[in-house]
Amino acid sequence: MEIKVIKQIMDWNKECHDELIGKLNDNKVTMINVMGSPGAGKTTFILNLLNEFKKEGLKVGVIEGDIAGKVDAEKIAKEGIQVVQLNTDGACHIEAESIKNILPNFDLKDLDLIIVENIGNLVCPAEFNIGEHLKIALLSVPEGDDKVQKYPLMFANSDGLVITKSDLKDYFEFDYTKIFDDAIKRNQKIRIFAVNSKVDGCLSEVKEWILSKMKRA
Repeated sequence: MEIKVIKQIMDWNKECHDELIGKLNDNKVTMINVMGSPGAGKTTFILNLLNEFKKEGLKVGVIEGDIAGKVDAEKIAKEGIQVVQLNTDGACHIEAESIKNILPNFDLKDLDLIIVENIGNLVCPAEFNIGEHLKIALLSVPEGDDKVQKYPLMFANSDGLVITKSDLKDYFEFDYTKIFDDAIKRNQKIRIFAVNSKVDGCLSEVKEWILSKMKRA
């Protein structure tokens, strides 16, 4: 009985995901789902990405997912970006229905991109599609190089893997080759980047990759 309920929920979420994809495509808006552990650098990554997109003249909206609070949303708002805070009140992931309820807050005709910062963990967010065109998983150097083996679904389902906090590599035992090999073994199409957020333009390659995907979205 329990298995049936889970299957029904996932089927329902897929229908909502497909509906969202259609709506976004109709308005020529690309949505990106940014996932990772607490402290992986998701908000910093998004802020740097916003700066890159500003250079391209792209209009971006942000959905900030948290269990509670609006700390990260306030950081985004200070940059003059339209942001909507989504608090799950305990849920460990965002579902497509939540995104569907939030979209009316945006004028899709005036946007090129929507970036979603998912709830901070490497398990639940990997299981739910939310209407996104791209999934980007973040993994920070301090988290260790064993996370792809421990949480394979996150990396198997992601289009991109961004290794953050690379400026700390001298302080931790972190094997880049191991991460690359483990990720490619589970997802041959995944694109991998290593970034140092303290360096200006650190996300230029990530930006170009996203732009290339937007053309086909």
